[in-house]
Amino acid sequence: MFKKWFGKKEKPIHEDVVAPLAGTIKPLEEVPDPVFSQKMMGDGIAIEPTEGEVVAPVNGEVVQVFPTKHAVGLRSEAGVELLIHVGLETVSMNGEGFTAHVAAGDRVKAGQRLLTVDLDLVKQKAKSTITPIIVTNGDAVASLQKTSETKATKGETVIFHIETNNA
Repeated sequence: MFKKWFGKKEKPIHEDVVAPLAGTIKPLEEVPDPVFSQKMMGDGIAIEPTEGEVVAPVNGEVVQVFPTKHAVGLRSEAGVELLIHVGLETVSMNGEGFTAHVAAGDRVKAGQRLLTVDLDLVKQKAKSTITPIIVTNGDAVASLQKTSETKATKGETVIFHIETNNA
């Protein structure tokens, strides 16, 4: 009976994170914003989008949709917390050009639509369309392997292989 609690060694969980957008994959260090490029919020990758549909990169739960709809926070089934931040300085657009298709608390499947974005409007009104995808709870991650791919197909291209610390 005690083996159930003390003798069992839990195995780490492996999880793949797929591209939430179609476009060009770039290293986080190339994002022209120090908060992202210096990994102040966490490690990750960025995508320069070629279309304005943002999909869930994992199966999990929507933790937050920012009031300005420019960013979404998710928690995967393995407990990995992800932030998808569409564009740079897009918060100042106050939601103009952004449509949310989910709300906090919603369960989502990888590939399910989260947001639609008017990329032409973002290009006019914000600093950049580049979209960082950040792992915000890096302490829960034992290993984060980033793709070497340069082109992302939304909902298909694996951008990270993650191994969590907790089962």
